[in-house]
Amino acid sequence: MASPSPEPVVELKSEAAASRRIPWPIFALGAVALLLLGLIGFGREVMEGDVAELDRAIMLAMRVPGHPQQPLGPHWLPSAVRDVTALGSSTVLTMVVLVTAAFLALKGRFRSAVLVIAATTLGALAVTLVKVLIARARPDLVQQLMQEASSSFPSGHAANSAIVYLTLATLLFPVVRGWRMRGFVLAVAMLLVGLIGISRVYLGVHWPSDVLAGWAFGSCWALLWWGVELRMFRKS
Repeated sequence: MASPSPEPVVELKSEAAASRRIPWPIFALGAVALLLLGLIGFGREVMEGDVAELDRAIMLAMRVPGHPQQPLGPHWLPSAVRDVTALGSSTVLTMVVLVTAAFLALKGRFRSAVLVIAATTLGALAVTLVKVLIARARPDLVQQLMQEASSSFPSGHAANSAIVYLTLATLLFPVVRGWRMRGFVLAVAMLLVGLIGISRVYLGVHWPSDVLAGWAFGSCWALLWWGVELRMFRKS
């Protein structure tokens, strides 16, 4: 007499295991939604609350006292700061992303290349959406040292540079060997992000709170996609 087939038991165990799996995509979507909601709420608060006073104090500290049209430092510094801020422009960031994606593809890491493009593109779209929803005006407290047309909150340069450089630093970890090299890559990425954000305030085109919000959003976005990559590697 043939013994009963174990297939139904195996299927039940498989279904039970599947039901216990954490739905990370849903959690990720919820986390992004909460992050955007918090960012929007913070943006509206800084337009009305005490943060605005701190914004003004920090911005005036970067100008000659009594002369808000004149930035601190030697005559060549504004030009150098504009060079730094260009490292966070959409043109430069797009080139960095494409070159990195091509490098990863040539190394045979097609999944990482796709993640780089997806993370940076979706992040830039999210920043643009928040800018439209908040619609905060650019600073008029000091003379702007370069022209900008979009809304002020959050700083696109600060957010997108954090998204791109920090995401690339974390996604390059599998390629870069050794904790010293990985630490160096991450330190360089953080230095670039920090300098780009400070340059926006020095040039008078963003309030400090715009930059802080951009840093916060970009850092959280980079960490989110680092988690996505870890999840994918565990499955492979």
